[in-house]
Amino acid sequence: MKLGPGDSRGLGQALSMAMMLPIATLVGYGMGYGLDAVFHTGWIRYVFLALGTVAGFISLIRESNEGSK
Repeated sequence: MKLGPGDSRGLGQALSMAMMLPIATLVGYGMGYGLDAVFHTGWIRYVFLALGTVAGFISLIRESNEGSK
């Protein structure tokens, strides 16, 4: 079975959308972990984890809305 140009483009978009949420979550956690180390706290990582997750969902929703047009 051969893939045409449209199929590979859709596959790339699907992989991009599948990786968007985990990457945004990890980036948020990493930023929070770094700030925790700088300010010697233990709660900032969870705030940034939540912010990263929300940002990932927002990006995912925007990307899916653009793909449906």
